[in-house]
Amino acid sequence: MLDTIGDYSWPLFRADALAGVSVALVALPLCIAISIASGSTPFVGLVTAIIGGFIISATSGSRVQIGGPTGAFIVVVYGVIQDHGMDGLIVATVMGGIILIVAGFFRAGRLIALVPEPVIDGFTIGIAGIIAVSQLKDAFGYREGRAPADMLPKLEWLWDARNTVSLAAIGVTIATIAAILLLRRWRPRWPVLVIAVGAASIAVLFLHLPVDTVGSRFGTLPSGLPAPHWPEVTPYKLLRLLPSAITIAFLAGVESLLSAIVADRMFDGHHRPSAELLAQGYANVVTPLFGGLPVTGAIARTATNVRAGGRTPVAGMVHALVILTVVLMAGGLAGALALPALAAVLLVTAYHMAEPEKWREHLRLPWDELLVLALTLMLTIFADLTIAIGVGVALGLFLRWWKGKVAKLWRPCEH
Repeated sequence: MLDTIGDYSWPLFRADALAGVSVALVALPLCIAISIASGSTPFVGLVTAIIGGFIISATSGSRVQIGGPTGAFIVVVYGVIQDHGMDGLIVATVMGGIILIVAGFFRAGRLIALVPEPVIDGFTIGIAGIIAVSQLKDAFGYREGRAPADMLPKLEWLWDARNTVSLAAIGVTIATIAAILLLRRWRPRWPVLVIAVGAASIAVLFLHLPVDTVGSRFGTLPSGLPAPHWPEVTPYKLLRLLPSAITIAFLAGVESLLSAIVADRMFDGHHRPSAELLAQGYANVVTPLFGGLPVTGAIARTATNVRAGGRTPVAGMVHALVILTVVLMAGGLAGALALPALAAVLLVTAYHMAEPEKWREHLRLPWDELLVLALTLMLTIFADLTIAIGVGVALGLFLRWWKGKVAKLWRPCEH
């Protein structure tokens, strides 16, 4: 932020402001959908984008980073809320933020190079699968209670409750997905998600379709930011939440650094990895005090910012302020959003996260890298994300060391 002040100009501000508005229109339905999928309320996702997004942009090691809730955290957040409640999530996120601040202080940002790429690909595809399955309840309009958190019980529950699906909900989901895909192809510069979700929700309202909305399930959204809140903390709670805090810190660090790397390639920029970790730490310490979710750099929103012309942190700060303005002036409209339409947004997001166009390339990987990818993927879906990351990184580094050892032993034998 300080580096950009010296040569800042009105034309640059105009470009940043327009980019910030564009990103806010993309972020609005996505933040609501991610928050609902995480087991929280829609308002929490907006609070996360406002406070976390502003702090990340103001302190980031990247000029164009956009912060907010992301799909990668859905699995972790849902599990923490189920096991420890919202207070437990607040504590775990603050702990994760402190870990990130310490990592940034010791310049650990460069350690991203040690994480094997198959591990990142494996847990990204696994998270995409979990997100997709988690959205089937709203996408198909199931009428029976809450689905289990674990994958196998959830699949069994979905099958047993198949007779309660709603044709209206399925129609809204399919129509929203089709609208998103077609608009992205024909009018990529338009606020596609807002248009698709808004049109679907208007259709539900005027056609009186029997479909759940944000208002029918969660009530009216507040029209202002909540006051800070700090839950009761005990040493036992800190110990139980430590694995979740480590996972939150790891995910926030990896995703934000990957996002910064992608952004650098788009406009020939140069981010500061350790400063980026510090920014993620600050945001994840402050945001949960206002009831927000874990926050990180969002790759899709950051790329949208760059494509829209954003070149300084001002764009991300404008994005946060635009969302705040919507909450203050038009928050009540969010209650009319159809849940199947929001589920469609996350189904499309999960599809793009999985990057199916790269699956053939993954299958052609060397056997050791393919093993790490497959094991990380399976552990992510059917076990636990913390275990998946730990096992994947450990196995990947061991195999990398072992291959280097074998190569050194093999070279003398060739002579």
